[in-house]
Amino acid sequence: MGLNDRIENKTEDLTGRGKEAVGAATDDDSLKNEGKADQTKAGVKDKVQDAKDKVSQKLGDL
Repeated sequence: MGLNDRIENKTEDLTGRGKEAVGAATDDDSLKNEGKADQTKAGVKDKVQDAKDKVSQKLGDL
């Protein structure tokens, strides 16, 4: 996974954390849930990319 992808995913995660915090502070459940969804999406992207990296590395070892 490229550095740009990692940075993009981290940015999405941090944005989600911010949305969740603002939603909690303003009692806006919609914004809070949107933030949680952003964090989950970023986490899934990271895990998929990690799996791709492992497969690619194993194929390179052959």
